[in-house]
Amino acid sequence: MIPWLEADTPFPDVSLALTDEDGAPGLLAAGGDLSPARLLEAYRCGIFPWFSEGQPILWWSTDPRMVLFTERFSISHSLKKTLKKVQRSIATDHRWEVRFDSAFERVMRACAAPRRDGAGTWISEDIVRGYTGLHRRGFAHSSEVWLDGQLVGGAYGVCIGRMFYGESMFARVPDASKVALAYLVHFLRLNGVALIDCQQETAHLASLGAVAIPREDFIRHLRQATRLPPIEVWHPVDLY
Repeated sequence: MIPWLEADTPFPDVSLALTDEDGAPGLLAAGGDLSPARLLEAYRCGIFPWFSEGQPILWWSTDPRMVLFTERFSISHSLKKTLKKVQRSIATDHRWEVRFDSAFERVMRACAAPRRDGAGTWISEDIVRGYTGLHRRGFAHSSEVWLDGQLVGGAYGVCIGRMFYGESMFARVPDASKVALAYLVHFLRLNGVALIDCQQETAHLASLGAVAIPREDFIRHLRQATRLPPIEVWHPVDLY
């Protein structure tokens, strides 16, 4: 059994999360709400919400934890060519643009849209409201790729101090989500963010350089990083 959270119930220690033997590794608690205060409490403890429409709010702390060290971000040869094309366009014909935080909710809703394979999404209206609330308070940010004035790709996540928690990405043209991520990772690295939380282990994240580390190491890092001063100005930085 996992505990049920009321409005004023604190999160249990992450060491109490379920394991592989329990059939739901990382599941820690259920209930509570998605208010900005509750979400910030969760992220500072290494906990994140993840649930499907119709389920109660489920809170997770996986072990091991998938993370991306910003110094180890892997850019493939094809992505490097795309990034150089985008960079040239930004400097010349302006068909391509990369922006931060100009369309946060639109990025979230694009991430929430059904995939081509028909798969659903965990980004419900409650999730959108919770994270846009964080965005208004300066704790959630989007990286956006625009082509001919249209939003074609993006990524968003939560930043506390110098700790970034990646949430989701989308692309409407090839590589657009990777371009958004590349600019975001570059910016975070330059601003002293050493590690991005990726939450789930996937082959796609591994191809970008993400690795799984023990939860204990992840918690130790975030406790230090979340105490650091926040990034004051969010603006894309040239890659080359």
